[in-house]
Amino acid sequence: MEVDSIAVRGRWWRQVPHGSDPLFRATPLSDGRWQHGEAVGGFYLADEQDTAWAEWYRALAELAVPPDRQMPRDLWGWDVDVSGVADLSSAERLAAVGLDHPRPGQRRWPAFQAVGEALWRAGHRGVLTLSAARPAYRVFCLFRENDEVPGATPVRPALTYRRTPAPPTGMTT
Repeated sequence: MEVDSIAVRGRWWRQVPHGSDPLFRATPLSDGRWQHGEAVGGFYLADEQDTAWAEWYRALAELAVPPDRQMPRDLWGWDVDVSGVADLSSAERLAAVGLDHPRPGQRRWPAFQAVGEALWRAGHRGVLTLSAARPAYRVFCLFRENDEVPGATPVRPALTYRRTPAPPTGMTT
């Protein structure tokens, strides 16, 4: 699979249950759009705070879970400096590997998981792509095989949200 490999740097965002480790990892390992938990872990980050919340709202909508039942939450900033990332951050780049723009719905995940796991097996450290929940923005899946996420450092302190944040503009669920 031919894709450009890039470096991803800068501040990225991730929300987790309040008081949990910023590297929070579900047990058993959960599936994500770009990987099956039994194959490789996925550590998902968003380009903006609103994108992180949009992805959270999308996930809850798919599971029919009321957002207020998942509060409080901690929003962590992450300083990222990771090279060897597969660049699928445009419709053209996604089409080149046989994928459409990500849309909400886990039923669409198998094609993305197959591509993500092939990229991981080929040595890519992650995938930079478009958000399903906020289509004009980006998300970043770092592949993780253990509890560490090399190249990503949490920025302390986390921002704690005790009430459900307002749904972001440009959101799709």
